[in-house]
Amino acid sequence: MTTTATSPSTATPAYAVTPGRVLRSEWHKFWSLRSAWITLSASAAAMVGLGLIVAANYDTGGREHVDPVQLGLAGIQLAAITLPVLGVLVTAGEYTTGMIRSTLTAVPRRVPVLWAKAAVLTAAVFPLTLVTCLIVYPLTQILLSGTDQEAPLTDPDVLGAVAGTAAGVTALSVFALGLGALLRSVAGAIGAFVGGVMILPEVVSMIPLDAVDTAVEYFPAQAAGNVSALDAVPGFPSPAASLLALCLWAVGSVALAGVLLKRRDV
Repeated sequence: MTTTATSPSTATPAYAVTPGRVLRSEWHKFWSLRSAWITLSASAAAMVGLGLIVAANYDTGGREHVDPVQLGLAGIQLAAITLPVLGVLVTAGEYTTGMIRSTLTAVPRRVPVLWAKAAVLTAAVFPLTLVTCLIVYPLTQILLSGTDQEAPLTDPDVLGAVAGTAAGVTALSVFALGLGALLRSVAGAIGAFVGGVMILPEVVSMIPLDAVDTAVEYFPAQAAGNVSALDAVPGFPSPAASLLALCLWAVGSVALAGVLLKRRDV
């Protein structure tokens, strides 16, 4: 009888910090929070409820003024606020409770914690919003049958626009997560998100320059709207370009937060 010994050079120590273990830790931490369950459930309910209410009360507006996907998924406007708030709580919430000290003590390299949080948030938000959109959109189409907004999932580009809606909200949530890590304050990060994403573009767009108008269309909220649109608007960026811009905003905020996280004391 022989036994096979594990080489000390290849064995993983029982308490070694590995990317997989950091990710698993953040996964359990995320789902142990009541705020995560409540926010996700409320967001899904708002998407379904508001979408059905808007579709049931639709009269007529013309395809040139109203987009079928954005009308059927009108509830995503609320989710685009609540889910980014959850992103802020994932990072800034730990600074509020002081748990961040324990987290960074357990993972001295720090940056893996941030990327693990972003991965967990993405894995929670995208499936939720996508499944909810795939449920509520066909229901709203029943209410919109026979109107100028009739566009079933089987029509060309409809499924892509629905998936783009989920991807856009997910990117906004990860962007907000980065803001939370940057500002280390729940109130400050939420204020920065609302002011920077929703108010700033409206103020900047008042500048009478074509270059400014073009740049504003790549701001997070505007890019998310372009990704979810079924009918292309002349002069607006394509869904692919808008999705790329959203991903850059999200990755950029998390990357900048990672740089500052390594330089700060906590």
